[in-house]
Amino acid sequence: MYGIDRFRAIVNPPQSAILACGRIIQTPVGTAEKTVVLRPVMNLTLTVDHRCLDGIQGAQFLNLIKQMIENPISCIEGRHE
Repeated sequence: MYGIDRFRAIVNPPQSAILACGRIIQTPVGTAEKTVVLRPVMNLTLTVDHRCLDGIQGAQFLNLIKQMIENPISCIEGRHE
């Protein structure tokens, strides 16, 4: 966003976490067929106050966000793991 690829946000009380979103950029990605293709990639960073949340909860949240972004139809169908 605003031409920024990635950044880290600072948690300020009373926040317990904050999600930072970078812009979407075309990035070379390897495929299962051993070729390289350009894919849209967005960097997400989650800063968590460990006094409130464990790192595993942050990782689970980021994984859910990743699944929802990669497969938005799952949001409508309610299929989240």
